[in-house]
Amino acid sequence: MIIVMRSDATESQVKNVIDTIDKLGFKSHLSKGEETTIIGVIGDERRVDASHFQLLPAVERVIPILKPYKLASRDFRKQDTVIRINGTNIGGTFFCVMAGPCAVESYEQTLSIAKKVKAAGASVLRGGAFKPRTSPYSFQGLGKEGLQILLSAKKETGLSIVTEVMAEDDIPIVSEVADIIQVGARNMQNFSLLDKLGRQKKPVLLKRGMMSTVEELLLSAEYILTRGNSSVILCERGIRTFERSTRNTLDISAVPVVKRFSHLPIIIDPSHAAGMSEYVMSLAIAGAAVGADGLIIEVHNQPEDALCDGQQSITPDRFAELMREVNGIVKIVGKNLN
Repeated sequence: MIIVMRSDATESQVKNVIDTIDKLGFKSHLSKGEETTIIGVIGDERRVDASHFQLLPAVERVIPILKPYKLASRDFRKQDTVIRINGTNIGGTFFCVMAGPCAVESYEQTLSIAKKVKAAGASVLRGGAFKPRTSPYSFQGLGKEGLQILLSAKKETGLSIVTEVMAEDDIPIVSEVADIIQVGARNMQNFSLLDKLGRQKKPVLLKRGMMSTVEELLLSAEYILTRGNSSVILCERGIRTFERSTRNTLDISAVPVVKRFSHLPIIIDPSHAAGMSEYVMSLAIAGAAVGADGLIIEVHNQPEDALCDGQQSITPDRFAELMREVNGIVKIVGKNLN
């Protein structure tokens, strides 16, 4: 449930409500707006009657949240969450594009791509230092060396960095470089990893598992939110269906569904959804058209020689063309590219 305080509630009255929540064995989550203070009650609501809180001083109303996810729910926060990273906004009326190679292969490769995607309009550089691969014989990434290459590219171009973390022990070294920490589809329900990411302050890009429902995605986001990190970006990257003509099936409907039930921003990954570069632009345009808050695109200067996912990577020139097309759609739906 959520407790809405009166606009004239004092700090001591807010603290009194939080203390009451704690005494009853629940966790509290405080959200202060310009005019309204909202306190989330985290736990099994069946154990307490709403009247415990309704009668407290300065409480305006108590609203039950029936969804299994609480802090991620649109009931908890009516306004869209906007996450701000180094001057870039993700969510609300803003549209953010993240682009770069699937895997960091060398300094020259990464810097060259970074400069080109920035010139085309991207504001975040994506690149994997640690790569989860289906086959143990595939390229697994450069690890710490890859992180240092990303850091150098960040200093050279001013782009923010998003990169994936695979293990709890790697969170400290990844967070030193990353402005956004990515959780891949295979780790969407790695609850121990989500718990640790919720206890640090860097924004988290949470990718939907290939066999997960939207509700399961939001429940995974809830793990991060309940640990204190309110900066979660959702990502629809395609789900596994019986269709074999693409690598995965992009669930376009996930965007308006998330927008209805959650305040969290959601972006589209057309590269992993398609698995083939020829479909990336069409899916990117579709994602922008249904109201996504951004895109994450794989770009490689020589896709045919890429060490990872070359078949779904587009060239910098093709990316520039994609950005021109997407920008037109973004304007039509009332968002601003940043």
